[in-house]
Amino acid sequence: MSYLKFDKSLMINLEQSLPKEMLRTNKSGAYHCTTIVGCNTRKQHGLLVIPIPEMDDKAHVLLSSLDETVIQHGAPFNLGLHQYGDGVFSPNGHKYIRQYECESVPTVTYRVGGVIFTKEKVFISHENRILIKYTLVEAHSPTTLQFRPFLAFRNANDLCIENGAINTAVNNVRNGVSTCLYDGYPSLYMQFSKQPEWVNNGHWYKGVEYYKDKDRGIPYKEDLWVPGYFQIPIRKGESIIFSASTFETDPDKFFETYEEELKTRTCRTSFYNCLKNSAKQFYLKNKYGTYIMAGYPWYNVRARDELMALPGCTLAIDHKDDYEVIMDTFLKALGRWLNDGIKDKTIGEIDLPDIPLWTIWTIQQFRRSTSTAECCEKYGEAVKWLVEEVRNGKVSNLRLDNNGLVSSNGADSPVTWLSASVDGKPLIPRTGYILEFNALWYNALRFLISLYENEPSEQDYLDGIRALADKVKASFVSTFLNDYGYLYDYVNGTYTDLEVRPNMAIAIGMEYSPLDRRQRKKVLDLITRELLTPKGLRSLSPKSYAYRPSYVGDPIQREYAVHQGPARPWLFGFYADAYFKVFGVSGVGFIERMLIGYEDEMTEGCIGSLSELYDGNPPYTGRGAVSTAKNVGEILRTLKNVKELNKLQTLETEESK
Repeated sequence: MSYLKFDKSLMINLEQSLPKEMLRTNKSGAYHCTTIVGCNTRKQHGLLVIPIPEMDDKAHVLLSSLDETVIQHGAPFNLGLHQYGDGVFSPNGHKYIRQYECESVPTVTYRVGGVIFTKEKVFISHENRILIKYTLVEAHSPTTLQFRPFLAFRNANDLCIENGAINTAVNNVRNGVSTCLYDGYPSLYMQFSKQPEWVNNGHWYKGVEYYKDKDRGIPYKEDLWVPGYFQIPIRKGESIIFSASTFETDPDKFFETYEEELKTRTCRTSFYNCLKNSAKQFYLKNKYGTYIMAGYPWYNVRARDELMALPGCTLAIDHKDDYEVIMDTFLKALGRWLNDGIKDKTIGEIDLPDIPLWTIWTIQQFRRSTSTAECCEKYGEAVKWLVEEVRNGKVSNLRLDNNGLVSSNGADSPVTWLSASVDGKPLIPRTGYILEFNALWYNALRFLISLYENEPSEQDYLDGIRALADKVKASFVSTFLNDYGYLYDYVNGTYTDLEVRPNMAIAIGMEYSPLDRRQRKKVLDLITRELLTPKGLRSLSPKSYAYRPSYVGDPIQREYAVHQGPARPWLFGFYADAYFKVFGVSGVGFIERMLIGYEDEMTEGCIGSLSELYDGNPPYTGRGAVSTAKNVGEILRTLKNVKELNKLQTLETEESK
């Protein structure tokens, strides 16, 4: 039985099926994303959405959707589904769906009278190309399929309105047609595995609505161009394949390509396999290197997100080679920035002050998956280099003070992951001594010491690092640990921020924490009481007057709410690390129970993945980007840690017998 399977009763109920989305990517920046019933509910949805580097660094929707129509005895049954004004859906093709399952590839089963056929979709890796396989399972009379392509040719964050600037020309290619609506765009090639009939019948479908955008208080209506339709007969037991791409392909190889692509799929038959599949969707390879996308459908590569996601999205799924390739790309980019002031063309926000510190943490996770010797050989010099960059004041907006702590100016623009701003001004002006920056700094120093502690030639150098680490530890405790037993979120001069925020989990979840076990436990208890939810840690305690649990409303309202209560799954990774440090293997059972909350999300939101954030109050609805790398990565890393601790517990039990 498929792990991701939805029956007729759910599919035909739009209140239940429309919120469920699916995502496929080509690992080169292109994607296909829509709802499980095929009705686009966001402007970023589309059947073929691709980056066009020649135009900008954004994704562009070429083929919005493809409506299928079954014709028997001259009667058409349109299987498409679009939303128009006043909540009207047409042509209501969802009522013919009998089943949706997504074990290896998204597969929809339709029944129209005596006709039963399936539709399977595969996005080709590293090509701007999607294949859709149609199989006629049952039919008692001659059957014909019609296909109407809905074209957008626009930036994924914009909308298309009827205009006279489009190029309506359609060119014949083998087993299909090609078209390009606007200058600067690549042509869209639409082909079949056997020759179809093309009927030129271009017109606009006006007033298509996207209710997710409407709910977000942003423009939500557009017009889509349909240049005509394909018509092709199909026999019982026959399969045909439709290809949409930015280049002409050989129809004779469609089935071969389809089968080869299937072999690369991770079957989503478990919680772990769903997240593993999702993790690989974030991989991005272009001419500059290999990266981790921050999320879909509207994020590109962001330095901090990539570093947080990298261990879970590679090492936790036994993709060590991918870790090394991605880290190699990142370290070269970071070197160009720190040494020459040149920002990377692909990685955004690499100039933020905490990026070198997160880089060291990410390398530290490599050691946990390998060994100290291997990590030191491969990345030891990089860790030493980054520590020295901080010590020598070469990291922009990261100052090492006499007390050993590092400080940053975040009053004028956001410098931490709590980056909400209005008119360029941070809503949470974390400035001065920032909690997680200094926890990462102490951890980095102790990690560097541990890498070289058995190297006689490094001992004089390490003596200086040890003295600095001791100073940082004492200053950290006296600066951040308050009389209530938890940690200030940031300290700026005489101002101490008392808000209860999840950055405490990062501080106590580090492998090397400035706090002792008793202090960590007291902080952990507070986090558990006030911040822990089944979907991650709240970004602010409900006891705060500023608490806003739901990420809803127009853009300004959402900006005010985004870091004032909604929960983030990625923070649970640090919470789990802290929990294991306090309770050891005896804490495994509790963490396993908490992981059930994330497994529940595999059939919600973007199926098989995790949303960007969740409401801080029940029912903890998913919001924001439908699939986010650092959330997936940190839950995968936690699953791996749980597995290793369970193995350790089993060994200890066997040895005690």
